[in-house]
Parts: sequence; C-alpha cells; structure tokens
Amino acid sequence: MNPDSSPDALARLLFEARRGGWAIASPDGALEPRAAADAYAVQLRSIALRGSRVVAWKVGAKSADGPIQGSALPSDAFQQSPATLQRTNYGVLGLELEIAFRLGRSFAPATTPYPDDEVLEAIATMATAIEAVSSRFAGWPRVAPLLQLADLQNHGALCVAEGVPYDPGYPFEQPAARFDFNGRSVLVASPRNPAGDPRRLLPWLVNHVTSHGGTFGEDLWVTTGSYTGMFFPETAGTAVGKFEGLPEIWLTLGSRQEATT
Repeated sequence: MNPDSSPDALARLLFEARRGGWAIASPDGALEPRAAADAYAVQLRSIALRGSRVVAWKVGAKSADGPIQGSALPSDAFQQSPATLQRTNYGVLGLELEIAFRLGRSFAPATTPYPDDEVLEAIATMATAIEAVSSRFAGWPRVAPLLQLADLQNHGALCVAEGVPYDPGYPFEQPAARFDFNGRSVLVASPRNPAGDPRRLLPWLVNHVTSHGGTFGEDLWVTTGSYTGMFFPETAGTAVGKFEGLPEIWLTLGSRQEATT
C-alpha cells in the first residue's frame, strides 16, 4: 500500500486515535474511503499498525435478505471468557450478545466462490460471544458508513465463551437467551438476529476473504451480529450472557481506579 494513499493515512489516523485515547472530531474528507474495498484495506492496515494479527471476524446484515458486511478483528482486543475490559479506555461503549462460529477446515484463496453448502458443512464449533462496540469518531453514530466500516465496523473488543460442537438443529433465528448487567436484565425484546439465520453470513465472509487472496483459517472465530440490540453501560460492572444450550459468558468492565487499588 502506498504510504501516501488515503487508506494508509486513514489507518494511521485511526491507530493514533486509539493509542492516544482521543476521538477524531472531523476527518479530512479526502480520507473517507471511496469504496468498500478501500475500507477493508484500512481495516487490515490499522490492525498491522497495532502490531496485532487477525484472530476473528465480525459479520452482519440489517435484515434477513439485506447486504452483508464485516470486519477483521485484532488479537489485542480478543479475550476468552471470563474477560475484563477497562471501561475508562472507551468513550462510547455498547455491549452486544452474539453467537460465534468456528470452522473445522481452512479455505484457500480462490478465483471462484466456494458454494454455500461447502462452507456451511465446515462449521465445527459454536459459542456465546459479547462484542464491545466502540468508535474512534466523536460524532458516532452519525458517521459516514464507509468510515465506520474502515474503523473495524465500530469494534472495541470481542469476548468468546467456551465453544461446543456445532448443532445444525439449534434454533439460530430466535434462541432463548438472557443478558444481565450487574444482576439486572438488559434485554429489551425477545432475542432475535436481524440477519435472520446468522449462518447465511458465513459463505459471504469466506468468499470475501478468499477472493481477495487470503486464507480463511480454521482458527478464526466469526461473530455474527447482536441478538439483543446494544446496551450502553455507564459504569463499571459485570455482564453475563447465556443462550440456552451454550456455556455462559462473563465480561467485567473495570475502572482504572479499581485496577490500581
């Protein structure tokens, strides 16, 4: 990537904002990605600047037949449950309860798409996940969609619980679930994924990666969108989530003061 290009410059700006703990007030219009491909390039470049590697992806859609988009997720913002984040490291912070998958094989770079059935047959593991949603832009959520996409699609951190063998008969469209923060339910409606059955997102993601020259490894977790909407905790505390039939997940939001006492 040309170091003078807009993708490189935007990746550097996002990296510096995260490292410095400040929000980007109004990015130069010339830095806004012109196409989704530019935004995805920014994602990978910003992860590399962090000295991190891709250990997971997030992928989602706003409706059962709507367009799909996603983001590579970095190793320095990934934890297994029970996990701890410092609440004060984030300006805006939302928590989403999700289901994540891991495949049982890798998919090599390809010039033709892998069939949906081939990808779906490769699902090996499923788990409860909590995504911490955050943004490097001060005006979020009123930020241009391609800037949000470049900013790891508003990603702060990912926590994944213990995985269990994939059950193709699981009620993925509307599973029973609970999501509590400091012992209080933060569910506002019956759990439902806006993408419908989230498994439909996996073939798109595998083909997105492999068609751009990447290998989609069997070690990658894929989290597939919120079943509970977004909860915005204002204080430190502990979030506990559970889908029926899956292991529970714990995420504690601490404070810098607590961490030093």
